Amino acid sequence: MHSSSLATTSDTRLTELAHGGGCGCKIAPELLRKLLSRSEVFCEFPDLLVGTETSDDAAVYRINDTQAIVATTDFFMPIVDDPFEFGRIAATNALSDVYAMGGRPLLALAITGMPINKLAPHTIASILEGGESVCASAGIPVAGGHSIDSVEPIYGLAAIGLVNPRRIVKNSCARAGDVLVLGKPLGVGVLSAALKKRCLSDQGYKAMLDVTTQLNRTGTVLGSVDGVHAMTDVTGFGVLGHLLEICRGARLEARLAYSNLRWILGVIELAEGGVVTGASGRNWKSYGADVTLADDLPSFARDLLTDPQTSGGLLVACKPSVVDHVVSLFHGDGFADAAVIGELVDGEATVKVNR
Repeated sequence: MHSSSLATTSDTRLTELAHGGGCGCKIAPELLRKLLSRSEVFCEFPDLLVGTETSDDAAVYRINDTQAIVATTDFFMPIVDDPFEFGRIAATNALSDVYAMGGRPLLALAITGMPINKLAPHTIASILEGGESVCASAGIPVAGGHSIDSVEPIYGLAAIGLVNPRRIVKNSCARAGDVLVLGKPLGVGVLSAALKKRCLSDQGYKAMLDVTTQLNRTGTVLGSVDGVHAMTDVTGFGVLGHLLEICRGARLEARLAYSNLRWILGVIELAEGGVVTGASGRNWKSYGADVTLADDLPSFARDLLTDPQTSGGLLVACKPSVVDHVVSLFHGDGFADAAVIGELVDGEATVKVNR
C-alpha cells in the first residue's frame, strides 16, 4: 500500500488536517444553485460575456473585438499528503478552468491558508513550489497572491487568461446531435478515499497523480475548432453533475454510454469493495431526480458516476463531423484515455445512462 511522504511538524498527514479534500470540498450543487439564484450582475455589464448565469468554469470580460480576459479562482484542502504534489494538483485544477473556456493562461496568483502552528515552513514552501512548477509548465508566472493562518490547509490559484471573444467555448452552447468526448479517465474521488483509508496501492497512487497533474491545455486548441460547441471540465460534481450543467444550459437531453467511460487504474476494484466518497451521495441527492440509470448497470455505478473528480478531464460537445479530430487532438497531447462517451438529443434537460 502507498505510504505518503510526511513533511509536517509531527507525524500528522496533510489529509488529516482537513475535513475534506480536493474538489470533494465543493458546496453541493443544489445548494450552490440556491446561493447564486439572485445574482443579476450579468445584465448590468454588457462586456461581461460570461458570468454566473450558466454555472460556467470562468468569468469572461471583453476588452476589445479580439481580446477578452478569462478570470477564475479555485482552491481546496489536501487530497494527498505529499505537500509538493498537493500544490501541483491544486494548480493544475485551477488552470483547467481557463482551458475549459478555450482560453490561454497568462498569469496566476496564489491563494494560501495554512495552520502555521501545525505545519513546518518547509512543508508550506513545498506546497507553493508544487504550484509554481505547474505554472512554469504552463508557461506562466505566479505573480503574487495572498496568505492567511487558517485552521485547515488550503491552497489554489486565481488564474487569469486570454481568449478571442468569438472563440469562447461556454458550457451552455451545445446542440442537438452533438457527440460527447471526455478527455481523462474517472475515479479520482474513489482513489482519494482509498488513500485516506490507507488501502491505495503504489500503482493506484501514481495513476491518480498522473491524471490530476496533467494540464488540460488541449482546451486552448479546441476553442479554435469549428464544430466544438460546448466545453467544461469534470470536477467536484462528478461526470453526471457537469454533464447536467451542459444539458440545462442548452436544454437538451444527454445519453451517456456507461461502457464507454474510462477509469483510472484500480478504481473499479475499489468501488466493488465499497470504497466511495461521501460526496457521491451528496451529489446524487442534489441532481439524481434528473438522471435515469439503466437497470443493468453495476451496483456501484451510481457512486462512480457521481464521484467527485479533482483536476478532471475536459468534457466536450461537438458535431459528429469533427469528433475524430477532437479525439486525435486529445491523444496528441497525451490524453490516451480520451473517448466518445455519449451524445446530446432534443428533450428535457436530463441524463439517461445506458449500459
